[in-house]
Amino acid sequence: MEEDFYQRHMFICLNHRDNGEQACNNSGLADEMFHLAKKHAKSLGIHGDHQVRVNRCGCLGRCQEGPVAVVYPDAIWYTFVDGDDVREIVESHLRDGVPVDRLRI
Repeated sequence: MEEDFYQRHMFICLNHRDNGEQACNNSGLADEMFHLAKKHAKSLGIHGDHQVRVNRCGCLGRCQEGPVAVVYPDAIWYTFVDGDDVREIVESHLRDGVPVDRLRI
């Protein structure tokens, strides 16, 4: 088993709830930001084997702080409000290895 298949792996919660409870993708923002993050990582040439990967996921259990994402193996949790935030996470943390403190939760 290859331990370093990805240098960093970003998971973005796309959970949606129809019952009115808070969820990361209730407004659709998380889905839009997932696609933007993946596209941006690919445009930077950093998305792929032995580099980084951006994945969608279900509930991460931090709904009240959402939308949320987490980057492993660093176990750094983020929230974001727009594309600028997501591009900053991709560039600073995924590409350069420097967490974005202002977006951490």
